[in-house]
Amino acid sequence: MAIKDFFQKKRKYATIPSEQSKREIPEGIMSKCPKCGTIQYSKELGKNLKVCTSCDYHNKLSAFERIEITMDDGRFFEFDRDMVSEDPLEFPDYVNKLTRSMESTGLRDAVVTGEGTIGGYPVIVAVMTADFFLGTLGSVVGEKITRAIETAIQKKYPLIIFSTSGGARTQESILSLMQMAKTSAALAKLDDAGGLYISIITEPTYGGVSASFAMLGDIIIAEPGARFGFAGRIVIEETIRQKLPEGFQTAEFNHKHGQLDKVVHRKELRSTLIKMLELHTVKPTKEASANG
Repeated sequence: MAIKDFFQKKRKYATIPSEQSKREIPEGIMSKCPKCGTIQYSKELGKNLKVCTSCDYHNKLSAFERIEITMDDGRFFEFDRDMVSEDPLEFPDYVNKLTRSMESTGLRDAVVTGEGTIGGYPVIVAVMTADFFLGTLGSVVGEKITRAIETAIQKKYPLIIFSTSGGARTQESILSLMQMAKTSAALAKLDDAGGLYISIITEPTYGGVSASFAMLGDIIIAEPGARFGFAGRIVIEETIRQKLPEGFQTAEFNHKHGQLDKVVHRKELRSTLIKMLELHTVKPTKEASANG
Protein backbone atom coordinates (compact mmCIF):
# COMPACT_ATOMS: atom_id res chain seq x y z
CA MET A 1 0.00 0.00 0.00
CA ALA A 2 1.33 3.40 -0.98
CA ILE A 3 2.04 6.02 1.71
CA LYS A 4 -0.52 8.39 0.22
CA ASP A 5 -3.21 5.68 0.44
CA PHE A 6 -2.44 5.22 4.12
CA PHE A 7 -3.12 8.89 4.89
CA GLN A 8 -6.18 9.07 2.62
CA LYS A 9 -7.84 6.00 4.17
CA LYS A 10 -10.67 7.02 6.47
CA ARG A 11 -10.54 5.65 9.97
CA LYS A 12 -13.65 4.41 11.73
CA TYR A 13 -14.31 5.57 15.27
CA ALA A 14 -16.86 4.38 17.81
CA THR A 15 -19.55 6.93 18.56
CA ILE A 16 -20.25 7.52 22.23
CA PRO A 17 -23.91 8.39 22.84
CA SER A 18 -24.45 11.81 24.35
CA GLU A 19 -26.10 12.17 27.75
CA GLN A 20 -29.07 13.74 25.97
CA SER A 21 -29.54 10.70 23.69
CA LYS A 22 -29.23 8.37 26.67
CA ARG A 23 -32.02 10.23 28.43
CA GLU A 24 -34.22 9.94 25.34
CA ILE A 25 -34.10 6.12 25.41
CA PRO A 26 -37.10 4.92 27.47
CA GLU A 27 -36.09 3.05 30.62
CA GLY A 28 -36.51 -0.70 30.35
CA ILE A 29 -36.57 -0.84 26.55
CA MET A 30 -33.22 -2.67 26.47
CA SER A 31 -31.92 -5.53 28.62
CA LYS A 32 -28.35 -6.64 29.30
CA CYS A 33 -27.66 -10.33 29.87
CA PRO A 34 -26.10 -10.86 33.34
CA LYS A 35 -24.01 -13.73 31.97
CA CYS A 36 -22.65 -12.74 28.53
CA GLY A 37 -23.40 -9.01 28.52
CA THR A 38 -25.40 -9.09 25.27
CA ILE A 39 -27.79 -6.14 24.97
CA GLN A 40 -31.15 -6.89 23.38
CA TYR A 41 -34.63 -5.44 23.20
CA SER A 42 -36.62 -6.33 26.32
CA LYS A 43 -39.68 -7.08 24.17
CA GLU A 44 -37.72 -9.61 22.08
CA LEU A 45 -36.28 -11.14 25.25
CA GLY A 46 -39.81 -11.50 26.60
CA LYS A 47 -40.94 -13.27 23.43
CA ASN A 48 -38.10 -15.74 24.02
CA LEU A 49 -39.41 -16.44 27.57
CA LYS A 50 -36.60 -14.27 28.98
CA VAL A 51 -33.94 -16.67 27.76
CA CYS A 52 -30.87 -14.92 26.31
CA THR A 53 -30.72 -15.45 22.55
CA SER A 54 -26.92 -15.28 22.66
CA CYS A 55 -25.85 -17.55 25.54
CA ASP A 56 -29.15 -19.22 26.57
CA TYR A 57 -29.01 -17.75 30.08
CA HIS A 58 -32.37 -18.13 31.84
CA ASN A 59 -33.27 -14.76 33.32
CA LYS A 60 -35.51 -14.65 36.38
CA LEU A 61 -39.27 -14.58 35.91
CA SER A 62 -41.79 -12.95 38.20
CA ALA A 63 -44.46 -15.18 39.73
CA PHE A 64 -47.16 -14.09 37.29
CA GLU A 65 -44.82 -14.30 34.28
CA ARG A 66 -44.20 -17.90 35.30
CA ILE A 67 -47.92 -18.56 35.66
CA GLU A 68 -48.64 -16.97 32.28
CA ILE A 69 -46.31 -19.31 30.37
CA THR A 70 -47.18 -22.44 32.35
CA MET A 71 -50.94 -22.57 32.92
CA ASP A 72 -53.51 -23.20 30.19
CA ASP A 73 -54.28 -19.81 28.61
CA GLY A 74 -52.53 -18.22 31.60
CA ARG A 75 -55.67 -18.82 33.70
CA PHE A 76 -55.16 -19.20 37.42
CA PHE A 77 -57.37 -19.05 40.52
CA GLU A 78 -55.27 -17.56 43.31
CA PHE A 79 -55.41 -18.67 46.97
CA ASP A 80 -54.84 -16.53 50.08
CA ARG A 81 -54.12 -13.39 48.07
CA ASP A 82 -54.46 -11.00 51.01
CA MET A 83 -52.31 -12.89 53.52
CA VAL A 84 -49.56 -10.60 54.87
CA SER A 85 -46.97 -10.72 57.62
CA GLU A 86 -47.76 -8.84 60.84
CA ASP A 87 -44.10 -8.43 61.86
CA PRO A 88 -44.41 -10.91 64.77
CA LEU A 89 -40.97 -10.11 66.21
CA GLU A 90 -41.23 -6.34 65.70
CA PHE A 91 -37.97 -6.37 63.81
CA PRO A 92 -36.59 -2.85 63.15
CA ASP A 93 -37.73 -1.37 59.81
CA TYR A 94 -39.26 -4.70 58.70
CA VAL A 95 -42.72 -3.22 58.12
CA ASN A 96 -41.27 -0.46 55.94
CA LYS A 97 -39.32 -2.98 53.86
CA LEU A 98 -42.41 -5.14 53.46
CA THR A 99 -44.39 -2.12 52.32
CA ARG A 100 -41.77 -1.17 49.75
CA SER A 101 -41.68 -4.73 48.41
CA MET A 102 -45.47 -4.79 48.12
CA GLU A 103 -45.49 -1.49 46.25
CA SER A 104 -42.73 -2.48 43.82
CA THR A 105 -44.07 -5.97 43.01
CA GLY A 106 -47.83 -5.73 43.53
CA LEU A 107 -47.55 -8.89 45.67
CA ARG A 108 -48.19 -9.43 49.38
CA ASP A 109 -45.27 -11.83 49.87
CA ALA A 110 -42.74 -14.00 48.06
CA VAL A 111 -45.07 -16.76 46.84
CA VAL A 112 -48.26 -16.97 44.80
CA THR A 113 -50.42 -20.08 45.24
CA GLY A 114 -53.53 -21.28 43.49
CA GLU A 115 -55.02 -23.77 41.05
CA GLY A 116 -55.54 -24.13 37.34
CA THR A 117 -54.91 -26.60 34.57
CA ILE A 118 -51.83 -27.62 32.59
CA GLY A 119 -52.64 -29.51 29.42
CA GLY A 120 -56.16 -29.97 30.77
CA TYR A 121 -54.93 -31.57 34.00
CA PRO A 122 -56.04 -29.76 37.19
CA VAL A 123 -53.11 -28.88 39.44
CA ILE A 124 -52.28 -26.94 42.59
CA VAL A 125 -49.38 -24.57 41.99
CA ALA A 126 -47.09 -22.49 44.21
CA VAL A 127 -44.73 -20.04 42.50
CA MET A 128 -41.99 -18.27 44.45
CA THR A 129 -40.49 -15.03 43.19
CA ALA A 130 -37.12 -13.42 43.87
CA ASP A 131 -38.67 -9.98 43.30
CA PHE A 132 -40.12 -9.93 46.82
CA PHE A 133 -37.49 -9.92 49.60
CA LEU A 134 -35.23 -12.14 47.46
CA GLY A 135 -37.79 -14.91 47.74
CA THR A 136 -36.95 -15.48 51.39
CA LEU A 137 -38.91 -17.99 53.43
CA GLY A 138 -41.07 -16.35 56.09
CA SER A 139 -44.24 -17.23 57.99
CA VAL A 140 -46.58 -16.17 55.17
CA VAL A 141 -44.64 -18.10 52.53
CA GLY A 142 -44.63 -21.23 54.69
CA GLU A 143 -48.32 -20.92 55.55
CA LYS A 144 -49.42 -20.35 51.95
CA ILE A 145 -47.41 -23.32 50.69
CA THR A 146 -48.72 -25.52 53.52
CA ARG A 147 -52.32 -24.55 52.67
CA ALA A 148 -51.63 -25.29 49.00
CA ILE A 149 -50.36 -28.76 49.96
CA GLU A 150 -53.43 -29.38 52.11
CA THR A 151 -55.68 -28.35 49.20
CA ALA A 152 -53.83 -30.77 46.92
CA ILE A 153 -54.53 -33.55 49.44
CA GLN A 154 -58.19 -32.58 49.74
CA LYS A 155 -58.83 -32.29 45.99
CA LYS A 156 -56.44 -35.10 45.04
CA TYR A 157 -54.70 -32.84 42.55
CA PRO A 158 -50.99 -32.97 41.66
CA LEU A 159 -48.85 -30.31 43.37
CA ILE A 160 -46.23 -28.25 41.52
CA ILE A 161 -43.91 -25.83 43.32
CA PHE A 162 -41.53 -23.45 41.53
CA SER A 163 -38.79 -22.58 44.00
CA THR A 164 -36.43 -19.62 44.12
CA SER A 165 -35.08 -18.23 47.37
CA GLY A 166 -32.24 -16.55 49.17
CA GLY A 167 -33.00 -18.65 52.26
CA ALA A 168 -34.81 -18.09 55.53
CA ARG A 169 -36.06 -14.58 56.29
CA THR A 170 -33.82 -13.04 58.96
CA GLN A 171 -36.50 -10.63 60.16
CA GLU A 172 -38.66 -13.55 61.30
CA SER A 173 -35.88 -15.59 62.94
CA ILE A 174 -37.06 -18.90 64.45
CA LEU A 175 -40.56 -18.43 63.01
CA SER A 176 -39.00 -18.54 59.56
CA LEU A 177 -37.06 -21.71 60.33
CA MET A 178 -40.23 -23.38 61.61
CA GLN A 179 -41.66 -23.18 58.09
CA MET A 180 -39.15 -25.81 56.97
CA ALA A 181 -40.64 -28.37 59.36
CA LYS A 182 -44.23 -27.30 58.69
CA THR A 183 -44.03 -27.60 54.91
CA SER A 184 -42.07 -30.86 55.15
CA ALA A 185 -44.69 -32.38 57.48
CA ALA A 186 -47.47 -31.34 55.09
CA LEU A 187 -45.62 -32.95 52.18
CA ALA A 188 -45.30 -36.16 54.20
CA LYS A 189 -49.11 -36.22 54.49
CA LEU A 190 -49.39 -35.65 50.73
CA ASP A 191 -47.07 -38.59 50.17
CA ASP A 192 -49.09 -40.78 52.55
CA ALA A 193 -52.20 -39.87 50.58
CA GLY A 194 -50.53 -40.98 47.34
CA GLY A 195 -50.37 -37.47 45.88
CA LEU A 196 -47.91 -36.38 43.19
CA TYR A 197 -45.49 -33.55 43.93
CA ILE A 198 -43.28 -32.07 41.19
CA SER A 199 -40.58 -29.69 42.44
CA ILE A 200 -39.09 -27.23 39.95
CA ILE A 201 -35.91 -25.44 40.98
CA THR A 202 -35.11 -22.08 39.38
CA GLU A 203 -32.23 -19.62 39.73
CA PRO A 204 -31.30 -19.29 42.59
CA THR A 205 -32.64 -21.60 45.34
CA TYR A 206 -30.73 -21.57 48.62
CA GLY A 207 -31.03 -21.98 52.38
CA GLY A 208 -34.14 -23.25 54.12
CA VAL A 209 -36.12 -23.68 50.89
CA SER A 210 -33.52 -26.00 49.36
CA ALA A 211 -33.28 -27.80 52.72
CA SER A 212 -37.03 -28.48 52.84
CA PHE A 213 -39.77 -28.56 50.23
CA ALA A 214 -37.60 -27.85 47.16
CA MET A 215 -35.78 -31.18 47.53
CA LEU A 216 -38.74 -33.32 48.63
CA GLY A 217 -40.45 -33.76 45.28
CA ASP A 218 -41.43 -37.10 43.81
CA ILE A 219 -39.91 -35.61 40.67
CA ILE A 220 -37.27 -32.88 40.95
CA ILE A 221 -36.29 -30.89 37.89
CA ALA A 222 -34.43 -27.62 37.35
CA GLU A 223 -33.93 -25.00 34.68
CA PRO A 224 -30.50 -24.89 32.99
CA GLY A 225 -27.85 -23.13 35.03
CA ALA A 226 -30.04 -22.80 38.12
CA ARG A 227 -27.91 -22.78 41.26
CA PHE A 228 -29.15 -24.41 44.42
CA GLY A 229 -27.82 -25.63 47.74
CA PHE A 230 -27.96 -24.85 51.43
CA ALA A 231 -25.06 -22.38 51.64
CA GLY A 232 -23.42 -20.38 48.86
CA ARG A 233 -20.15 -21.28 47.18
CA ILE A 234 -18.04 -18.64 48.95
CA VAL A 235 -19.32 -19.63 52.42
CA ILE A 236 -18.55 -23.30 51.76
CA GLU A 237 -15.06 -22.61 50.41
CA GLU A 238 -14.20 -20.44 53.40
CA THR A 239 -15.52 -23.12 55.77
CA ILE A 240 -13.72 -26.14 54.30
CA ARG A 241 -10.75 -24.09 53.02
CA GLN A 242 -10.83 -25.84 49.67
CA LYS A 243 -11.58 -24.78 46.12
CA LEU A 244 -14.85 -26.21 44.88
CA PRO A 245 -15.24 -27.80 41.41
CA GLU A 246 -16.19 -25.71 38.38
CA GLY A 247 -19.96 -25.38 38.03
CA PHE A 248 -20.53 -26.47 41.63
CA GLN A 249 -24.22 -26.13 42.68
CA THR A 250 -25.49 -25.59 39.14
CA ALA A 251 -28.38 -27.69 37.86
CA GLU A 252 -26.07 -29.56 35.50
CA PHE A 253 -23.55 -30.38 38.26
CA ASN A 254 -26.28 -31.56 40.63
CA HIS A 255 -27.95 -33.63 37.92
CA LYS A 256 -24.65 -35.36 37.17
CA HIS A 257 -24.27 -36.19 40.87
CA GLY A 258 -27.79 -37.55 41.33
CA GLN A 259 -29.49 -34.60 43.02
CA LEU A 260 -31.95 -34.00 40.19
CA ASP A 261 -34.11 -36.12 37.94
CA LYS A 262 -33.89 -33.82 34.94
CA VAL A 263 -32.67 -30.44 33.68
CA VAL A 264 -35.32 -28.90 31.42
CA HIS A 265 -35.05 -25.84 29.17
CA ARG A 266 -37.71 -23.22 29.86
CA LYS A 267 -39.14 -23.60 26.36
CA GLU A 268 -39.72 -27.31 27.02
CA LEU A 269 -40.89 -27.05 30.62
CA ARG A 270 -44.64 -26.82 30.00
CA SER A 271 -44.63 -29.76 27.56
CA THR A 272 -42.51 -31.75 30.02
CA LEU A 273 -45.01 -31.10 32.81
CA ILE A 274 -47.88 -32.18 30.59
CA LYS A 275 -46.04 -35.41 29.80
CA MET A 276 -45.44 -36.08 33.50
CA LEU A 277 -49.08 -35.42 34.30
CA GLU A 278 -50.15 -37.77 31.50
CA LEU A 279 -48.00 -40.53 33.00
CA HIS A 280 -48.99 -40.07 36.63
CA THR A 281 -52.55 -38.74 36.72
CA VAL A 282 -55.91 -39.17 35.03
CA LYS A 283 -57.41 -36.26 33.11
CA PRO A 284 -60.99 -35.61 34.32
CA THR A 285 -63.79 -36.17 31.82
CA LYS A 286 -66.09 -33.32 30.82
CA GLU A 287 -68.89 -34.92 32.82
CA ALA A 288 -66.73 -35.15 35.94
CA SER A 289 -65.62 -31.53 35.53
CA ALA A 290 -69.23 -30.39 35.16
CA ASN A 291 -70.19 -32.20 38.35
CA GLY A 292 -67.43 -30.41 40.28
